[in-house]
Amino acid sequence: MKVPTKIVQRPTFIEEQRLVEQGYRFIAGIDEVGRGPLAGPVVAAAVILPLHRDVPWLSLVRDSKELAPKRRESLFSLIEKEATAIGVGYVPPEVIDAQGIVRATRRAMCVAVEHLTHPPDFLLIDFVALPELALPQRSITKGDSLSLSIACASIIAKVTRDRFMMALDEAYPDYGFARHKGYATREHLLNLRRLGVCPIHRKCFNPVKSSLDLRQA
Repeated sequence: MKVPTKIVQRPTFIEEQRLVEQGYRFIAGIDEVGRGPLAGPVVAAAVILPLHRDVPWLSLVRDSKELAPKRRESLFSLIEKEATAIGVGYVPPEVIDAQGIVRATRRAMCVAVEHLTHPPDFLLIDFVALPELALPQRSITKGDSLSLSIACASIIAKVTRDRFMMALDEAYPDYGFARHKGYATREHLLNLRRLGVCPIHRKCFNPVKSSLDLRQA
């Protein structure tokens, strides 16, 4: 029996070109990584791509979740080299605990836009709306699969966060953060049970919260 081949959506410049036709020139794609993990920050990136330059490697860009780590790393370097502007925003676990993951995600995105080296005149955002920013914007469901600008932002955010978690693995070497990046893998859950909660865990997330409650009981 033949196993159906998974079709991977190829992002395009269709959304960006529509905006160019309306007079916009600096269109920032925005995406985040790290809403679901039990540990570490949520990281967002904003990327403004050159829309009138032939950039052949853009045909390789996909939503970061669809790319192998080596391909993500190579595309990260190319995006850094060719992008008109890149901004990155981090929100740490203690802010996630205080404000909740939805507000923390929006905050990371706003910081990413603030850190752009060139001001955008329009925002294309994966799924989320950012009323905090007084800029024309559009929220696109599954935007990282449809828009090249958003897909590039997803790659920048993913590689940045992965590198950050690998650095945190040196500070907390027994949890395996370099491998699971804070997600709720079997290894992570076993180590959480064995070692308890460390400072970079999100205390409002289960099973971290349950682990704290058990130890305090």
